[in-house]
Amino acid sequence: METGPGAATPRTPPRVLTIAGSDSGGGAGIQADLKTMLALGTHGMSVLTAVTAQNSRGVQGAWELPADAVRAQFRSVVDDIGVQAVKTGMLATAELVGAVAELLAGLEVPVVVDPVGVSKHGDPLLAASALDAVRTKLLPHATVATPNLDEVAQLTGVRVTSEDGLRDAATAVLAFGPRWALIKGGHLDGDAVDLLTDGFQEHWLRAPRHDNRHTHGTGCTLASALAAQLAKGQTVPGAAAAAKEYVTGAVAAGFPLGGGIGPVDHAWRQR
Repeated sequence: METGPGAATPRTPPRVLTIAGSDSGGGAGIQADLKTMLALGTHGMSVLTAVTAQNSRGVQGAWELPADAVRAQFRSVVDDIGVQAVKTGMLATAELVGAVAELLAGLEVPVVVDPVGVSKHGDPLLAASALDAVRTKLLPHATVATPNLDEVAQLTGVRVTSEDGLRDAATAVLAFGPRWALIKGGHLDGDAVDLLTDGFQEHWLRAPRHDNRHTHGTGCTLASALAAQLAKGQTVPGAAAAAKEYVTGAVAAGFPLGGGIGPVDHAWRQR
């Protein structure tokens, strides 16, 4: 590479910030977010909200960071480097949800809110006392909210058992203020069908269901891919379609790791 006088200045890639918890097993959380952002040609940055002891079998422990530590990380990154999109993930307490919501209020960039409630293994990652803060403080700042069906039920009480119910789920989520809702229907039978809507437009995202149990990190990966595409200037529908394509390939290439559920393959396009 030419590095002397007259050399071309390297182009800075779009910058994406993830505000989420760490997954020590590397399949979900901050680790999945940064891998996704890199794979999609963006520069990923992180604000850590929690540390988990986590592997392919589940979550053995979780420790939230103080709200002041979250604020300091955010200001350090945003005030110096700047961001072009933000993704939020695990925010375990009402205090952390409130702190992040206040920080997001000062930004004018797309925000993807993944309202993480439980892990792939069923371990709780959000205190019940924090649900109201997610509804009233965090979701109003979302450009896109990306709940799965369990998270829809947690937040709204709407339980979806068929594809037809995705509209009711979206209506209930949109009532809390996000501009768009991407309701993930991956827990339903049949094809993997998601519904993206702003209450007026509907975009149905369909993909074949792959016979692969190694799907740890799908939610984090989809939300991060969506944020990365938004940082690159895509519309919400275009970003969602591209994110769906990326995560479908990652699920198809998911690999065994440890003795439980392995991760999706974030580098599937590079292999």
